[in-house]
Amino acid sequence: MPTNYNPELLEEAKRLGQHKTKQATINAALKEYVAKQKRLAVIQSFGTFDFDETYDYKQERQEK
Repeated sequence: MPTNYNPELLEEAKRLGQHKTKQATINAALKEYVAKQKRLAVIQSFGTFDFDETYDYKQERQEK
């Protein structure tokens, strides 16, 4: 599958990440990108759901 990418940027990422292959560099970059997007989704969800102030997680653990 042909891909277009910036070869200078890929080489810099490979060097900085101390990856042995381009594939390892790209996989690491994609993993970081996905993790960042998930963190952003969590941050954006703050304030969008109700918080139950009576919830006691310690009590919940004892009941199980």
